[in-house]
Amino acid sequence: MQRSQRVRPVEILLVEDNPGDVRLTVEALKEAKVLNQLTVVKDGIEALSFLRRQGPHQQAARPDLILLDLNLPRKDGREVLAEIKADDDLKRIPVVILTTSQDEQDVLKTYNLYANCYITKPVDLEQFITVVKSIEDFWLGIVVLPKNGKGHLA
Repeated sequence: MQRSQRVRPVEILLVEDNPGDVRLTVEALKEAKVLNQLTVVKDGIEALSFLRRQGPHQQAARPDLILLDLNLPRKDGREVLAEIKADDDLKRIPVVILTTSQDEQDVLKTYNLYANCYITKPVDLEQFITVVKSIEDFWLGIVVLPKNGKGHLA
């Protein structure tokens, strides 16, 4: 489906505790001019509550894409990723790791936990915006995704 044919906003869940990175991501998504609904949660426990529609998130929309930082308070991104990919209702939602970590063990571990891709956040503002736009272009403009991350084979 081409962007011009979308009938609903793309639902993006950003799991990020750094207010500066949240602000940069919001700006980059605005510049890309793709109709999207961005929800931001600040830690791993809140992310899982949102995804499972628990507590204050009972009416939450199912995200089409999750942007997940690894270094989060309360429950880190590795644990969140493992729970998402182990859950039959959530595992088809693409999870893009967007983190400052360049540690080879983090890269290996997240791919072993079925991350869809791993991106190290650039420190330069323009590069960061370019990276976020590229994520959106690829995952929301090129890739075909199951509706709302759901779909079971009969």
